[in-house]
Amino acid sequence: MITINRSDPVVYLVDDEFAIRDSLTLLLESSGQTVKSFDSAQAFLDDYKPEQAGCLILDVRMPLMSGFELQEKLAEKNITLPIIFISGNAQIPDSAKAFRAGAVDFLEKPFDYKILLQRIQEAINKDAEERAEASEKRRLQSRLDQLTCREKEVLSLIVSSHSSKEAGKILNISNRTIEVHRANIMEKMQVQNFSELMIVAMKCGIIAISG
Repeated sequence: MITINRSDPVVYLVDDEFAIRDSLTLLLESSGQTVKSFDSAQAFLDDYKPEQAGCLILDVRMPLMSGFELQEKLAEKNITLPIIFISGNAQIPDSAKAFRAGAVDFLEKPFDYKILLQRIQEAINKDAEERAEASEKRRLQSRLDQLTCREKEVLSLIVSSHSSKEAGKILNISNRTIEVHRANIMEKMQVQNFSELMIVAMKCGIIAISG
Protein backbone atom coordinates (compact mmCIF):
# COMPACT_ATOMS: atom_id res chain seq x y z
CA MET A 1 0.00 0.00 0.00
CA ILE A 2 1.40 3.39 -1.05
CA THR A 3 1.54 6.03 1.68
CA ILE A 4 0.55 9.50 0.52
CA ASN A 5 1.98 12.55 2.26
CA ARG A 6 -0.95 14.81 3.10
CA SER A 7 1.00 17.83 1.82
CA ASP A 8 1.48 16.19 -1.60
CA PRO A 9 -1.54 16.91 -3.83
CA VAL A 10 -3.92 14.14 -4.76
CA VAL A 11 -6.34 14.35 -7.67
CA TYR A 12 -9.61 12.80 -6.51
CA LEU A 13 -11.83 11.47 -9.29
CA VAL A 14 -15.48 10.69 -8.66
CA ASP A 15 -17.46 9.22 -11.58
CA ASP A 16 -19.85 6.27 -11.70
CA GLU A 17 -18.64 5.23 -15.16
CA PHE A 18 -15.72 2.80 -15.00
CA ALA A 19 -14.46 3.69 -18.48
CA ILE A 20 -14.17 7.37 -17.54
CA ARG A 21 -12.42 6.60 -14.27
CA ASP A 22 -10.02 4.20 -15.92
CA SER A 23 -9.05 6.44 -18.83
CA LEU A 24 -8.69 9.57 -16.70
CA THR A 25 -6.67 7.74 -14.07
CA LEU A 26 -4.23 6.50 -16.71
CA LEU A 27 -3.98 9.97 -18.25
CA LEU A 28 -3.39 11.76 -14.98
CA GLU A 29 -0.92 9.21 -13.63
CA SER A 30 1.04 9.43 -16.89
CA SER A 31 1.29 13.20 -16.32
CA GLY A 32 2.76 12.63 -12.88
CA GLN A 33 -0.35 13.10 -10.74
CA THR A 34 -1.31 10.94 -7.79
CA VAL A 35 -4.91 9.80 -8.37
CA LYS A 36 -7.57 8.25 -6.15
CA SER A 37 -10.79 7.30 -7.95
CA PHE A 38 -14.25 6.49 -6.61
CA ASP A 39 -17.43 5.17 -8.22
CA SER A 40 -19.74 7.20 -5.97
CA ALA A 41 -19.88 10.42 -3.99
CA GLN A 42 -20.41 8.51 -0.75
CA ALA A 43 -17.33 6.37 -1.33
CA PHE A 44 -15.30 9.55 -1.69
CA LEU A 45 -16.78 11.05 1.49
CA ASP A 46 -16.00 7.90 3.43
CA ASP A 47 -12.35 8.05 2.37
CA TYR A 48 -11.45 11.75 2.17
CA LYS A 49 -9.47 13.45 4.93
CA PRO A 50 -9.71 17.29 4.91
CA GLU A 51 -6.01 17.66 5.70
CA GLN A 52 -5.11 16.05 2.36
CA ALA A 53 -4.13 18.59 -0.28
CA GLY A 54 -5.32 18.31 -3.88
CA CYS A 55 -8.43 18.81 -5.98
CA LEU A 56 -11.58 16.97 -7.01
CA ILE A 57 -12.77 16.01 -10.49
CA LEU A 58 -16.47 15.40 -10.08
CA ASP A 59 -19.16 14.05 -12.36
CA VAL A 60 -22.43 15.97 -12.21
CA ARG A 61 -25.02 13.23 -12.58
CA MET A 62 -24.56 10.08 -10.52
CA PRO A 63 -27.03 7.78 -8.76
CA LEU A 64 -27.79 8.20 -5.04
CA MET A 65 -25.78 11.41 -4.63
CA SER A 66 -25.14 13.85 -7.47
CA GLY A 67 -22.03 15.93 -7.91
CA PHE A 68 -23.92 19.04 -6.80
CA GLU A 69 -25.12 17.28 -3.66
CA LEU A 70 -21.55 16.27 -2.85
CA GLN A 71 -20.44 19.86 -3.40
CA GLU A 72 -23.09 21.01 -0.92
CA LYS A 73 -22.04 18.41 1.66
CA LEU A 74 -18.41 19.51 1.41
CA ALA A 75 -19.47 23.13 1.88
CA GLU A 76 -21.49 22.15 4.97
CA LYS A 77 -18.33 20.60 6.40
CA ASN A 78 -16.33 23.74 5.51
CA ILE A 79 -14.16 21.69 3.14
CA THR A 80 -12.84 23.95 0.38
CA LEU A 81 -11.25 21.32 -1.85
CA PRO A 82 -11.28 22.86 -5.38
CA ILE A 83 -13.75 21.14 -7.69
CA ILE A 84 -13.66 20.63 -11.45
CA PHE A 85 -17.02 19.37 -12.68
CA ILE A 86 -17.30 17.10 -15.72
CA SER A 87 -20.56 16.22 -17.46
CA GLY A 88 -21.78 14.43 -20.54
CA ASN A 89 -25.04 16.39 -20.80
CA ALA A 90 -24.31 19.75 -19.20
CA GLN A 91 -26.77 22.61 -19.33
CA ILE A 92 -26.15 26.31 -18.71
CA PRO A 93 -28.03 26.32 -15.36
CA ASP A 94 -25.80 23.44 -14.21
CA SER A 95 -22.56 25.26 -14.91
CA ALA A 96 -23.91 28.47 -13.41
CA LYS A 97 -24.88 26.64 -10.23
CA ALA A 98 -21.45 25.01 -10.01
CA PHE A 99 -19.59 28.30 -10.42
CA ARG A 100 -21.79 30.09 -7.88
CA ALA A 101 -20.83 27.41 -5.36
CA GLY A 102 -17.13 27.97 -6.08
CA ALA A 103 -16.21 25.38 -8.72
CA VAL A 104 -12.93 25.95 -10.55
CA ASP A 105 -14.36 24.87 -13.91
CA PHE A 106 -17.14 22.94 -15.62
CA LEU A 107 -16.06 20.77 -18.55
CA GLU A 108 -18.31 18.94 -20.96
CA LYS A 109 -17.46 15.40 -22.08
CA PRO A 110 -15.61 14.77 -24.28
CA PHE A 111 -13.20 17.49 -23.18
CA ASP A 112 -9.73 18.57 -24.22
CA TYR A 113 -7.30 16.68 -21.98
CA LYS A 114 -4.78 19.52 -22.18
CA ILE A 115 -7.38 21.92 -20.79
CA LEU A 116 -8.23 19.44 -18.04
CA LEU A 117 -4.58 19.16 -17.04
CA GLN A 118 -4.30 22.96 -16.97
CA ARG A 119 -7.40 23.26 -14.78
CA ILE A 120 -6.09 20.57 -12.44
CA GLN A 121 -2.83 22.48 -11.96
CA GLU A 122 -4.79 25.68 -11.36
CA ALA A 123 -6.97 23.89 -8.80
CA ILE A 124 -3.96 22.40 -7.02
CA ASN A 125 -2.30 25.82 -6.89
CA LYS A 126 -5.50 27.35 -5.53
CA ASP A 127 -5.72 24.68 -2.85
CA ALA A 128 -2.07 25.22 -1.85
CA GLU A 129 -2.59 28.99 -1.56
CA GLU A 130 -5.73 28.59 0.54
CA ARG A 131 -4.07 26.06 2.83
CA ALA A 132 -1.06 28.36 3.29
CA GLU A 133 -3.33 31.28 4.14
CA ALA A 134 -5.33 29.16 6.59
CA SER A 135 -2.13 27.91 8.22
CA GLU A 136 -0.82 31.45 8.62
CA LYS A 137 -4.12 32.60 10.09
CA ARG A 138 -4.00 29.78 12.65
CA ARG A 139 -0.46 30.79 13.62
CA LEU A 140 -1.49 34.40 14.06
CA GLN A 141 -4.60 33.43 15.98
CA SER A 142 -2.51 31.35 18.37
CA ARG A 143 -0.42 34.44 19.08
CA LEU A 144 -3.54 36.55 19.52
CA ASP A 145 -4.89 34.03 22.01
CA GLN A 146 -1.86 34.66 24.21
CA LEU A 147 -2.94 38.27 24.85
CA THR A 148 -4.77 39.12 28.03
CA CYS A 149 -8.24 40.69 27.86
CA ARG A 150 -6.72 44.11 28.61
CA GLU A 151 -4.04 43.67 25.95
CA LYS A 152 -6.72 42.82 23.40
CA GLU A 153 -8.57 46.00 24.32
CA VAL A 154 -5.39 48.03 23.90
CA LEU A 155 -4.61 46.31 20.60
CA SER A 156 -8.09 47.07 19.26
CA LEU A 157 -7.70 50.74 20.13
CA ILE A 158 -4.17 51.33 18.85
CA VAL A 159 -4.83 49.66 15.48
CA SER A 160 -7.98 51.80 15.18
CA SER A 161 -5.84 54.96 15.03
CA HIS A 162 -6.06 55.86 18.72
CA SER A 163 -2.90 57.23 20.29
CA SER A 164 -1.57 55.75 23.51
CA LYS A 165 -2.87 58.81 25.33
CA GLU A 166 -6.35 58.43 23.83
CA ALA A 167 -6.39 54.69 24.56
CA GLY A 168 -5.43 55.43 28.17
CA LYS A 169 -8.31 57.85 28.57
CA ILE A 170 -10.81 55.40 27.06
CA LEU A 171 -9.65 52.56 29.32
CA ASN A 172 -9.06 54.86 32.29
CA ILE A 173 -5.43 53.78 32.72
CA SER A 174 -2.17 55.70 32.52
CA ASN A 175 -0.21 56.35 29.37
CA ARG A 176 2.69 54.44 30.93
CA THR A 177 0.48 51.37 31.43
CA ILE A 178 -0.65 51.59 27.82
CA GLU A 179 2.97 51.59 26.68
CA VAL A 180 3.70 48.51 28.80
CA HIS A 181 0.71 46.72 27.27
CA ARG A 182 1.80 47.82 23.82
CA ALA A 183 5.29 46.38 24.33
CA ASN A 184 3.80 43.10 25.53
CA ILE A 185 1.51 43.00 22.51
CA MET A 186 4.41 43.54 20.10
CA GLU A 187 6.37 40.74 21.77
CA LYS A 188 3.51 38.23 21.89
CA MET A 189 2.41 38.96 18.32
CA GLN A 190 6.06 38.67 17.20
CA VAL A 191 6.13 41.92 15.24
CA GLN A 192 8.90 44.49 15.04
CA ASN A 193 6.95 47.64 14.31
CA PHE A 194 3.48 49.16 14.09
CA SER A 195 3.14 48.47 10.35
CA GLU A 196 3.62 44.74 10.93
CA LEU A 197 1.12 44.89 13.79
CA MET A 198 -1.45 46.49 11.47
CA ILE A 199 -0.97 43.73 8.90
CA VAL A 200 -1.44 41.06 11.57
CA ALA A 201 -4.55 42.86 12.87
CA MET A 202 -6.07 42.85 9.38
CA LYS A 203 -5.29 39.17 8.84
CA CYS A 204 -6.86 38.32 12.20
CA GLY A 205 -9.96 40.35 11.37
CA ILE A 206 -9.42 42.87 14.18
CA ILE A 207 -9.72 45.67 11.65
CA ALA A 208 -11.38 45.60 8.26
CA ILE A 209 -9.37 45.61 5.04
CA SER A 210 -10.49 48.69 3.08
CA GLY A 211 -11.03 48.74 -0.65
